[in-house]
Amino acid sequence: MKSIFNIIITAALIYLMSIAVSCEKILEVELPDNQILSETVFSDTQTANAVLSGLYAGLWESSPVTGDQSGRLLGLYTDDLTYYAVSATNGLPELSNNTQIDSNQFVSSFWNAAYQKIYVSNSILEGLEGAHHIPEADKARIKGETLVIRSLLFFYVQQVYGDIPYPVTTNYMINQSISKTPSSEVLLRIESDVKEAIELLSDTYRHNERIYINKKAAQLLLGKVQMQQLKWAEAEATLKTIVQSPLYQFQNDITKVFLKNGSHIIWQLKPKNNGDAVREATIYYFANVAPTSMALSASLVSSFQSGDLRKQYWMGVVTVGGNTWYRAEKYKARSANSTENSIVFRLEEAYLLLAEALTQQNKMTEALQFINPIRQRAGQPLLGSAVTQQQLLEEILNENRKEFFTEMGHRFLDLKRAGKLNELQLTKPNWKDIHKVWPLPQQELLLNTHLNPQNLGY
Repeated sequence: MKSIFNIIITAALIYLMSIAVSCEKILEVELPDNQILSETVFSDTQTANAVLSGLYAGLWESSPVTGDQSGRLLGLYTDDLTYYAVSATNGLPELSNNTQIDSNQFVSSFWNAAYQKIYVSNSILEGLEGAHHIPEADKARIKGETLVIRSLLFFYVQQVYGDIPYPVTTNYMINQSISKTPSSEVLLRIESDVKEAIELLSDTYRHNERIYINKKAAQLLLGKVQMQQLKWAEAEATLKTIVQSPLYQFQNDITKVFLKNGSHIIWQLKPKNNGDAVREATIYYFANVAPTSMALSASLVSSFQSGDLRKQYWMGVVTVGGNTWYRAEKYKARSANSTENSIVFRLEEAYLLLAEALTQQNKMTEALQFINPIRQRAGQPLLGSAVTQQQLLEEILNENRKEFFTEMGHRFLDLKRAGKLNELQLTKPNWKDIHKVWPLPQQELLLNTHLNPQNLGY
């Protein structure tokens, strides 16, 4: 764990301040390794906002919600994507083939990227405690946004690795020997933290592109966590606060879903520089050649019914030598981008989660109100009242796949919640029951023996 938690906070804060565009102050103090001087870094709202903006920038640079992380890695790991560079030595073939081991570089980098941002989140929360010169309203907002970010990171790590450490301090003496927290308790802690954040945040966005977290983004995360806990009634209540909010309107135009100005967007990440393409626009792209990296899987492509507009508008077709492949093409601006941000949460997710929560409670008629608009927009026939509960649950799972392929690891999360990850054995020949979680990174087990035992089977 030393590789994660024994971070020199001076360097971290200088990095955060340097990439935060709103702050012109420079830190020129020597700080201890395991604490921050709140009177310097959190002397006013401007400097505190700068550190928080740096955390958002870090999410964009490297984290489970970065465009080339969960969507790509978990897409390859499940059945959204197929990897064609089978002789590559970068660790991706093993993830795609479900033969990863604890020394796989992506098993480590996914973990490290999350815990590095968790550490910075903890440093912000600690700094706010002694920030006497920041107005209480600003402190509440900054704390709320930070709690949501930390909770989202913990959520992804827990879903991917199972039982995980749950550090809430920057104190290295504590963190170097921290042990694992059971998955169920991790989810309870996340739920508690997000509920606290909801009380601290308002619905008002502080940027017109919705690049910062508001109360509704926090509520969607809470709904996601409650769904993974199978708390259907609680999730229903949480998700209804979103779908009933006047802040959001369903986007009926399939061609506009991934444009940054949509009122269906709940939270998105802005590229580092003006004009930069989002990573999703480039990492899946190939043209006029057979794929040398990855393409959409045959099982995903074949899951679309005739006339589904998502296949027409969200996929690119490449035909070479009589063979045809499909690439993910939800984001279009590969250069001079002024129209797209990386969407983390959008209204359609609340719709499908709510439809599932309602169906689990046998509220079928109401559930149809939230799956049918998505089907209608895709040019698919509406589901009728004759559908059974089990049929509707299966349709919701299928709609999630077709709606959110290559987005934020949705396929993995949805199959896991449904208890159907082992159905990947039908299309992934190496899939075993142990693959419901990844191994803990080898280097972390060596540095902190309290993280043992390794996940079963690795």
